[in-house]
Amino acid sequence: MKTKQPDITRTKILTAAFKEIHRCGFQAASINNILADTGLTKGALYHHFPNKHALGLAVLDEVIRVQLENDICAPLENSNNPIDTLLQVLQQLIGKFDEEQTKLGCPFNNLMQEMSPLDETFRTHLTSTLTRLQRTIASSLQQAKQRGQLKADINPESVALFVVATYTGSIGIAKSLQSVKTFQTAMQQLMEYVRSLKLVVSQTEKYGQLFNYSSRVSAPYYL
Repeated sequence: MKTKQPDITRTKILTAAFKEIHRCGFQAASINNILADTGLTKGALYHHFPNKHALGLAVLDEVIRVQLENDICAPLENSNNPIDTLLQVLQQLIGKFDEEQTKLGCPFNNLMQEMSPLDETFRTHLTSTLTRLQRTIASSLQQAKQRGQLKADINPESVALFVVATYTGSIGIAKSLQSVKTFQTAMQQLMEYVRSLKLVVSQTEKYGQLFNYSSRVSAPYYL
């Protein structure tokens, strides 16, 4: 199906606005810079977004949130082994973190720090995205628990909060120190913590389970 021109224009605006907001922050972001990047007129921009505030919310909901959902939520929602999948997700986040992110920080975390105290609508949208991440991780860990893959005393909701807080916080610290290594180290420690949540079956228990199973399937039947 051919993409309609208005959709192409809207996507172009969102892409340019995301770059500008990530580079400068929402308040300092310049509509003129966005127009220069896209080659569009103000009329074309305001046809799709009535004001800068609406554009900023669209960037949050349609660019930043969607990227987080693709990177974190989608793999977990389609996983048969949530703990291993979460470890893979964290490893991929480490791999994607580069010098540009060290310089500019996490776009989601940046907006949380900048706009949550200033604008209730922004805060509501940010909270919605944060809740989406936490609930997805918590739900996947709950499934792991039900499948016997997670230690019984683990609270999935608390772990989910810890994972999200560590991820976003690590980017903030790495940005402050201008150090990719700082982010990598913190995330590797987070991965060690996640590994420690796995329910490990001892060799004795494995042997007992195998023996019980073998007895059930191979025991002779007497009339």
